[in-house]
Amino acid sequence: MSPRILIALAVAGIVAFGAGVMFWVVVQPDAPTETPAAAPGSGAARQEHRKRFFGGDPDRDVRGGQEMKPRW
Repeated sequence: MSPRILIALAVAGIVAFGAGVMFWVVVQPDAPTETPAAAPGSGAARQEHRKRFFGGDPDRDVRGGQEMKPRW
């Protein structure tokens, strides 16, 4: 085979692969219609969950902490 044919086949393969990937990204076969983040729930329940998750432990003293030293 001549080098010209090999280069043309390689370029055609890369273009075909890229087109397949773009088709896959755009079409999204069997994609769920609703994302898990958009699941139904009351705003109060979500707010309570956020408060418990980010609230921390009010009884734990974290003001003194530990001195941060670089590890060289």
